[in-house]
Formats: sequence, structure tokens, C-alpha cells
Amino acid sequence: MKCGYVAVLGQPNAGKSSLVNYLVGEEVAIVSHRRQTTRNSILGIKNGDGYQIVFVDTPGIHHSKNNLDRFMMKNVRSAIASADVVLYLFDGSKEMEQEELDYIENLKTKTENLILVQTKIDKKQSKHSVDALKISVETGESVEKLLEKIVSLLPEGDAIYDEELYTDKSVSFLISEKIRGFLLNNIDKEIPHGVAVVVTNFDESESFVQIDVDIICEREQHKGIIIGKGGGMLKMLGQEARKYVEGLLGVKCMLKLFVKVDKDWRNKNVQDYGY
Repeated sequence: MKCGYVAVLGQPNAGKSSLVNYLVGEEVAIVSHRRQTTRNSILGIKNGDGYQIVFVDTPGIHHSKNNLDRFMMKNVRSAIASADVVLYLFDGSKEMEQEELDYIENLKTKTENLILVQTKIDKKQSKHSVDALKISVETGESVEKLLEKIVSLLPEGDAIYDEELYTDKSVSFLISEKIRGFLLNNIDKEIPHGVAVVVTNFDESESFVQIDVDIICEREQHKGIIIGKGGGMLKMLGQEARKYVEGLLGVKCMLKLFVKVDKDWRNKNVQDYGY
């Protein structure tokens, strides 16, 4: 069978997570209108007739400002080094800067199996000099063609993961990302980018699961916004997260959310915060 790793690269908001979720058929990565949504390299597994594709959805390519940023960019470099195929996505509705064009030329020297993908072609397009496969996740246009191209470049080999799996990530990780995704999509400005979500307790039985989660933010005023007036925002977050967990695990969920302040967490050991 055809089997291998596919690194999915691109600028923030190029549509990387949307494409991985679409192809895998499950929500394995946060989709948000905000930039730099993905922090970890997230594996999404696509099983098909005679193939298994392990997609590595990477953080958006950007300049490093702190330990978290450096960790994210290290993930990008690792994904490229271990990939059998590299996808580079760019938003077709925006003009490409010279820095991005230079990055693409550099990528061509690092991998023989590079596929350039122009996304969001359902929107008004800018002019591009890059020869790329044009797709839309919204309409599904040419996504199947992209999938066929990927499979054709994969090496022959045994399946890497069990065919029932669609991600390598733990349930705790999926829950923390679901909560962070809610914050990204429901809180204004840059507060969500200064938030870490850590599952501190996960106690599961056959019919019940108890989960404790710390939401770490950088300022006291951010804590108040996350909690919301009369606790409204935190209550809404808790309801959505419990619904997600119960659908994921098929058991009742007792979820406790704690909002804490650590103003310099992004410059500390990011592994302590689930990254």
C-alpha cells in the first residue's frame, strides 16, 4: 500500500487546518479566522483504498518572538525533515510578498515532493506568478485531485497507524484544543493568543469522566474577560466543552474550569503548558 507523512505548511490563515480536517473527515485542528491558531504539529490520519496518509498540520510560518514561537517554528522544521511529501498552501485571495516567494524557492531545495496549493479559490483571487494546484475546501473543488496527487507521491509501505485512528493526539489534547478554539472564536483582540489550556485531571470510568482544566492567561483583566459578566463566558465555554467531550467519549462529563494568571508563561518552559 501507499503510506507516508505529509507536512502541511503555509502562512498563518492559509487554510492548513481546514484542509486537514476536510481530508481526515474529523476535527483534529482548530479552525479560526485568527492568525497563528495552530501551535503544535497535529497529526491527522487519512485511510483510503490502498493508502494511509499521515498529515502533519504545522503552525503558520512566522518570526519567533518568545519561547512559544520558537517551539512552534521548531515543529515546522521537524515536519519538513521527516515528510515524504510537503504541501505549501497560500491564500489565493491575497497577494504574496517577496519573503513568501523566497521561502517557496528555498523549500524546493529541501524536498523533491513539493506540491504548491492555492487555497480559497471560491473567493476573489489576486494575481500570482506561482504555478499551483487551485482548490477550495468550502466547495470541495479540486480537493480530490490534490488527494490523488499526494497518494501518487507516497512510498510503498505498511500502515503506520491502526486504520481506526484519525489522529495520534490524546483525548486530553483534543479537549484542550477544543477549549482554546472556543476562546479564539469568541473573545476579541489578541487575548486568545496569550492563553494556554492545560488538562490537569482526567479521571474516566465506564459511564462517567471528570476533567479539570486550567486556562492560563497573561493579565488579570484578561481573566475577567474570559470569565465574562456574571460568569457568562465561562459558563458558555463549559457547556460547549462538555457537549464535545460527551460526544467524543460517549459518557457523561463533569468538567471544572479554572482561570489563572501567569503573565510570562510564553517565555517559560512551554512543555509545562501542554506544548
